[in-house]
Amino acid sequence: MARKKSKAQAEFILFDVFYEDGTRTSNRKVPSSALGGLEGDAPAQEILESQDQEIAARSGRARSRIKEVKRSTVTAAK
Repeated sequence: MARKKSKAQAEFILFDVFYEDGTRTSNRKVPSSALGGLEGDAPAQEILESQDQEIAARSGRARSRIKEVKRSTVTAAK
């Protein structure tokens, strides 16, 4: 008999990011290992801000400040 593979926990959590200028980006990845505990999803904003700084440095275009982050509600196609 073959052994069943254990279900791996998701490596990333997806977030929608809302900026102060009214723009929005969807499905931004944050490592699941950085979330949880007493802080919950609070560390996600710091991680996303860091990602934005790196993107701005590479592209030469600064992003607006992050207003809010929410977990993405991704639905699977049937």
